Amino acid sequence: MDEHKIPLEELYRIVHSSEKGLSSEEAKKRISKYGENIIQEKDHVPLILKFLKHFTNFFALLLLFGSGLAFFAEYIIPGEGNLYIGIALLIVVFLNAIFTFIQEYQSEKIMEGFKNMMPVKIQVLRDNTKQEILAKDLVPGDIMFLNEGDKIPADARLIDQHLLKVDHSSLTGESEPQLRSIEYTHRDILESRNMIFSGTLVQSGTGIAIVYNTGMNTQIGRIANITKQTKKAISPLKKELQHFIKIISTIAIVLGVVFFLVSIALGNMMIGSLIFAIGIIVANVPEGLLPTVTLALSMASKKMAKKNALIKNLESVETLGSTTVICTDKTGTITQNKMSVHSLFLNLSEIGEKENPTRIDGFDKAMSVAVLCNNSKLDRKKNYLGDPTEGALLVFANHYLNIDKFNSDNPRLDEKPFDSDTKRMITVNRYKDNRTAYLKGAPEVVLEKCNKILINNRLENLDDNFKKIIESHYKNMSSRGERVLGLAYRDCPEKVEEKNFIFVGLLGIIDPPRPEISAAIAKCKEAGIKVIMITGDYSLTAEAIARKAGIIEEGSRSNIITGEELSRMDVDELRTIVNKSNLIFARTSPIQKLRIVQALQANGEVVAVTGDGVNDAPALKNADIGVSMGIIGTEVAKEASNMVLLDDNFATIVNAVEEGRTIYSNIKKFIAYILTSNVPQILPFIAFVLLGIPLPLTVVLILAIDLGTDLIPALGLGSERPESDVMREAPRSKKERLLSPQLLFISYGIVGMLQAAAGFFAYFYVLFAGGWTWGTELAMTNPLYMKAVTAFFASIIICQIPDVLICRTRKQSVFKQGIFRNKLVWIGIVAELLLLWFIANTATGNALLGTHSLTIFEMLLAVPFAIAIFIFGEVRKLLVRKDNVFFKKYLTW
Repeated sequence: MDEHKIPLEELYRIVHSSEKGLSSEEAKKRISKYGENIIQEKDHVPLILKFLKHFTNFFALLLLFGSGLAFFAEYIIPGEGNLYIGIALLIVVFLNAIFTFIQEYQSEKIMEGFKNMMPVKIQVLRDNTKQEILAKDLVPGDIMFLNEGDKIPADARLIDQHLLKVDHSSLTGESEPQLRSIEYTHRDILESRNMIFSGTLVQSGTGIAIVYNTGMNTQIGRIANITKQTKKAISPLKKELQHFIKIISTIAIVLGVVFFLVSIALGNMMIGSLIFAIGIIVANVPEGLLPTVTLALSMASKKMAKKNALIKNLESVETLGSTTVICTDKTGTITQNKMSVHSLFLNLSEIGEKENPTRIDGFDKAMSVAVLCNNSKLDRKKNYLGDPTEGALLVFANHYLNIDKFNSDNPRLDEKPFDSDTKRMITVNRYKDNRTAYLKGAPEVVLEKCNKILINNRLENLDDNFKKIIESHYKNMSSRGERVLGLAYRDCPEKVEEKNFIFVGLLGIIDPPRPEISAAIAKCKEAGIKVIMITGDYSLTAEAIARKAGIIEEGSRSNIITGEELSRMDVDELRTIVNKSNLIFARTSPIQKLRIVQALQANGEVVAVTGDGVNDAPALKNADIGVSMGIIGTEVAKEASNMVLLDDNFATIVNAVEEGRTIYSNIKKFIAYILTSNVPQILPFIAFVLLGIPLPLTVVLILAIDLGTDLIPALGLGSERPESDVMREAPRSKKERLLSPQLLFISYGIVGMLQAAAGFFAYFYVLFAGGWTWGTELAMTNPLYMKAVTAFFASIIICQIPDVLICRTRKQSVFKQGIFRNKLVWIGIVAELLLLWFIANTATGNALLGTHSLTIFEMLLAVPFAIAIFIFGEVRKLLVRKDNVFFKKYLTW
C-alpha cells in the first residue's frame, strides 16, 4: 500500500474514517478487529520453564542419572560415601543450570527495547472532541494530535502541520530531525515528509495525522517481527561443547555398562557392580568442566569490558575468535565521527591551506549559504547540535562570523528541507531587506539548478567548460574521502523556483579515519579476517576512506556495490558477490545488511556485523556476533547485539577478536588438563574388576579432584595470556574440534598414562611396604588400604602440577611464556597442595574422605613421573615448532 502517495480522500476511505475521526463505539469495535496498539512478544515462556530446560540437556541428564544411582546405592548399602557423591553431582547440575540461565536471561531483553519506544498516552479526536487516551487503545482511522516532545505511537499520514520536526534517528538512522510536510515528497515511504512513524519523536512544532497502522503492522512492528523470527545463531563454542559432552558422556556410559557386565560375569554381586559402574561414569565425566568454562568466559568478558567491549552473552567471547568476516559501518567506527571542513573551492580553484579565506572573493557569499541554509546550532561551548555535516559548516564559519547575530539579522522565511531524493536544501531568508534563496546540496544537483557562476565577484554564464572544471574538482575532492557540498544563491522576490541559481563554490567536509584504524585492519588481514564496509555514504567517499584505512590495498581494484544494485540481485548472485575481495557496499539501507549477513553465512562464514539503529536489529541478531555502538547506538540495537562497543571503535572489535581466539585456545588448554586425570581415575576401577585388587581410588576422591584440586588451576589456564602467534593464524575451521584426536591421544594415551603409572606405583609401594600380598582382600576401613588409596590420590595431584604448567601453551615453550607469569595458575597449585595436605594429613580430611596420613617420602613417590610429564610437554612443543608436517599434524592439539 502506498499510503504516502494516494490522495488523502482515498486514505480516509481505506481506513473508513474522515477528518472528524471516530466515535468511541467504533474505536472499541476496531480494538477487537485490529488488537491493541502494542509490540507483541512471541511465545512467552515463564521464567521457571526457562530455568528448568537447563536440566534437560544430555550432560545434565547424565549427571542426574548418576546422582540417582548414587542415592540408590546409599539406600541399599549405607555409609559407603555414595550420599556425598549424589549431593555433589546435584550441586554441579544446579550450578551449571544457574550459570546458563543467568546468561540467557540477560541476553533476551530485545523486545523490551521495542516496548520502551511506545508512549503511554496520546491526544485523539473522538466523538468530535479532543480527548486523551492510552496509546495502546489507538486504532486505524483515529485522528491524532502531535505536540513538541510527543513520542509518536502509530504510523500515520499528516493532514496538517505547523513547523513540525520529527526525529527519525531511531528508525532510519538520520541524525538530523526532519521538517515534515503534508505533501508527498519521496517514493520511499520512510523518507516521504508527509508520513510519521511509531517510535519516533516530535522535536518541535505541531501536527494532526490520520492513523493507518498500529501495533505489529507499523514499520517498527514489522522490524520487531522480523527480529523475533530471525533465528539467533548458535555460537561455535556451544556447538563444540555439545559435541565434546556427547563424546565424553558416550565414553562414560559405554565403559560403565561394559564393565558393569564384566563385573557381573566375573561373579561380583549386582549392587557392587552397580556401584562400580557409577564410579566408572563419574571418573569419565569432567563434572567441573561447565562451571570452569563459564567462569573463564566471565573473566574474559570482564577483561574485555576494560578495553571498551561490553559482552552481553558469555559464549560470544569465543565466537569473536572464530570470526572470518567483519561487516563494519564507516561513520564513527572506521572514522572519528568528527566532521570538519577540509577544503574550499572558490573562483574555479581550491583555496590553499595557508591562505586567508577572508581575502578571497566570494568567501562571504559562501559563508552566507553555509550558515543560513543550515538547521544545526552551536551551543555555548561552540559544539554543534544537529546533523554532523551541517554542524561542521557552523564550526568552520564561527571562526569568521558571529553566527547568532548573522542568523538574527537574516531571518528565515521559508524552507525546502533536504532528503535523499532531492539531495538538496533550500532556505529563503531576508538578507539586507531583500528575499534571497540559498541552496546547498550534492554538487551535481546544485549545478543543474544554476545558470551563472560567481568568479572574483563577477557573474558569468555557467557554460559546459566551467561545469567540467567543477565536476572534475568535485570528483577529486570525493576521491580524498571528502563529503562535497555545492553552494549557490539567487534573488527570490516571490515563491522560490529551483532554477537560475548562481553557483558560488564547493565545500569539502571530511570525517578522517581513526589514527589506529590502519593497524587494526592490517591485524585483521594478518589474522585471515575479511573486512567489508557497509555504508549509507556515496561510493567515492566510501572508497577513499576504505583505501586510507587499508580495507582496500594500494594498487588494488575495489568492488563497490550500491544499494540499488543490491536490491536487483537474487540470493545466488549476492553469495557470489560477497566472496570478492576489496568489497564495499555503498548507499545501502540498514535492512539490506540482513541480506548481506545471510549470504555470507550461507557461504560458511562466521560473521560479525556492526549497527546502531532500530533497522539494524534483524542483522545484528542474525549475525554470529552482533556488535552495536555504545555512544550513538539505539537501545534496540544494543539489546539485539551480543557485544556493545563503548567507544564505537573498530580497533576495539579487533582486540575483542584476539581475546576470543585466546579464550578458545585456553578452553582447549584446560580441557587437555582436565582430561589427563580421567585416565588415573578410570584405570583403578578396571584394575579392580580385571585384577581383583582392592579398589585403588574411591569415587569420593575422584570428585575431590574434579571439583576441588583441578578447579583453580583450570581457571588459571582460562586466564592465560595469548601466545605470540594467536593473530597470525587463519580463523579456525568449523571442522576443528575442541576434542580433537590429537588432544585425546596426548591426554589419554601419554600424559594420562604417566599419571596412572605414578598412581599405581605409589599405591603398590605403600601396600607392599605394609606387608600386603597379592590376592589379599582389604576392608575399606583398613588403615593400610586407606593409606595406599591416599598415595594414589596424592600421585595424581603431584602429576597435575607439571601438567598444568605444560598446558599453559600449545606451541611455545612455557619458559618463553614466563613460567611464573600466570599468578592464578600458581595460586591453584598452592591451593591443590594445601587441599592435598588437608585430605591426607588432617583428622577431619581423613574422616570425611576415608584417607590416611602419608610421610613426605610417600607423598613424593610420583615426582619422577611428574618430571617425565614436564619433559614430554616441552619436547612435544619443540617438535611442533619445527617445520615438519608430521609433527604439526599429529602433535598439535
